[in-house]
Amino acid sequence: MPQSSERPALKLRRIQDLGVKNKKILVRVDYNVPLKNGKVEDDSRIKETLPTLNHLLEGGAKLVLISHLGRPKGKAEAKYSLKPAAEVLEKLLGKKIGFASDCVGSSAEKAAAALKAGDVLMMENLRFHPGEEANDSDFAKALSKLGDLFVQDAFGALHRAHASTAGIPKLLKGAIGFLVQKELEFLDRVIGNPNRPFLAVIGGAKVSDKLGVLVKLLDRVDSLVIGGGMAYTFLAAQGISIGKSLLEKDKVQEAQGVVERAYAKKVECLLPADHLAVREIRPDAEVIATQGMAIPPELIGVDIGPHAIEFFAEEIQKAKTIFWNGPMGIFEIDAFAKGSLAVAQAMAEATEKGATTIVGGGDSLAVLSKAGLSGKMSHCSTGGGASLELLEGKILPGLEALAS
Repeated sequence: MPQSSERPALKLRRIQDLGVKNKKILVRVDYNVPLKNGKVEDDSRIKETLPTLNHLLEGGAKLVLISHLGRPKGKAEAKYSLKPAAEVLEKLLGKKIGFASDCVGSSAEKAAAALKAGDVLMMENLRFHPGEEANDSDFAKALSKLGDLFVQDAFGALHRAHASTAGIPKLLKGAIGFLVQKELEFLDRVIGNPNRPFLAVIGGAKVSDKLGVLVKLLDRVDSLVIGGGMAYTFLAAQGISIGKSLLEKDKVQEAQGVVERAYAKKVECLLPADHLAVREIRPDAEVIATQGMAIPPELIGVDIGPHAIEFFAEEIQKAKTIFWNGPMGIFEIDAFAKGSLAVAQAMAEATEKGATTIVGGGDSLAVLSKAGLSGKMSHCSTGGGASLELLEGKILPGLEALAS
């Protein structure tokens, strides 16, 4: 199905088309990285922006970087400072990075004005101001004073209509960076013209987060694997007992609707044949493999079982295009991570055999990282929410603003 029949193709200027010599380039990056004891735990999001930053620096630009991190409530909180990210970037770029303690105001503007070609300045967390998430026009105006041109390379933030994504492009001439280009290219391949069979593996805890994308995927995929906490609501919809497992009662009918639509569209819809279950969720709990799809009354499902693992892995091996979003169980606890790790392994093997594999969503990426398989996929999407919304056929506010 060509992309245009779903979503109007947006005309977007690319970073390659910008003249940047001696210009101050305001770059929106997504450095919303996990921190532990004030240190960056996973720097992959920072690494992903290097092609864009290096391209601009080689072109003789002055860089002003803006990002959010975590969820401070519109005020400064030391634990959400971007300083640790600036330190990592300094090592990766191999050059000194200036750091401004606020992203707007006269001191921020002075710091930006003092930059020379080849300099890089990182501003403090955008979300230290309520104006960012409110998409406040005055806040966007204050940010736009920091640059002559705007480059959007925060794919993971494009689905949010915030000041730095939807506001700045109204005020500065803008373009998309290499990371956003790469993400759009891969997702377009899935949306537009996937090699078949096309399989989607969807997991995670909540049906409510994934309903829209599940319905849309039925128009595109040949088969659909459903795992994770959301699978229990689908099983309950089929009248199968799920014990004390996670259930979204108000979503049972919609889950049943997805199964019926899949049947009508001749899309194979696969649920776990068995489960790993416990009496209570703790790392040292006794893990019981169920005999079939049903979960006994006193037990809580925490992962897919050995038969489901084998079956899902076979399905992955048969496919030529695989999109995976969401883990198969409570992977943060090692004893409940088997299903998610097995999916990661099967995807790595499929990639090796020539399949196109695309992984989106923070939890799925964390599974890959846990399995040491991050480099073994065709594409790891840096934006879970953004990639799901694109697959749903939605227009992302951050792209729409750049196109208008």
